[in-house]
Amino acid sequence: MPASPQLSSHLSSWLGAWPPEGPTSLIITSAPLRCAPGWDGKIRPVAGVATPDGAVLSVPEDAVEDVRRLGKTLEEVGPKLAAALGKPDWRFFAGVFRWTEDPIPFDRPGTWLPRDHESVLPWLHPFNGDVLVGFENGEVASGVGRKMHDDFGHELAVVTEDGHRGRGWARRLVSQAAERVLADGAIPTYLHSPFNEASARTADACGFPDRGWRILGIFPSDPGA
Repeated sequence: MPASPQLSSHLSSWLGAWPPEGPTSLIITSAPLRCAPGWDGKIRPVAGVATPDGAVLSVPEDAVEDVRRLGKTLEEVGPKLAAALGKPDWRFFAGVFRWTEDPIPFDRPGTWLPRDHESVLPWLHPFNGDVLVGFENGEVASGVGRKMHDDFGHELAVVTEDGHRGRGWARRLVSQAAERVLADGAIPTYLHSPFNEASARTADACGFPDRGWRILGIFPSDPGA
């Protein structure tokens, strides 16, 4: 399935180039966001997306030529990338990259609130847009934040609180949030670890299929670093 115009615009803006040039191709490029604060104020020096049609890897502009010399394929470049960028203790990681133009509809149990609203739990505060919150018996049961990377792509993240799991909160809220993103003229994306089965089930249930796309990056080996 070809990417939507919004997704293509998002990836071109976010990464600096899109689409890949062929099934075994690897484009090494750069974008201003590699050296600028992202949705949560943090700088992420590497971003990339791999598809069955090839991959695009975005790094700081002054590192592009050095990274290109690491190899011609993602398999060659990935393991050497962190060290080449001066972060030898970090690791290269490929997660699952999903997107949808047609979320599976459910009821809409959530309420959109400003992220600094008194009812919003602390984990939702870093997001750079309003947040979707579900209440059950007067308690916050679940919430979705939007990582608004640019005008074209908004990444969704969901957490359901202990005691409220197993009741469909995640899939219902993610579907509702995806409808909002589409109404705003952007494409909703959903990223997760390939080992996170619960997150994969949520994505499948609300219409974010796994098309074999992967999100690429480097991260501290210590998650708390």
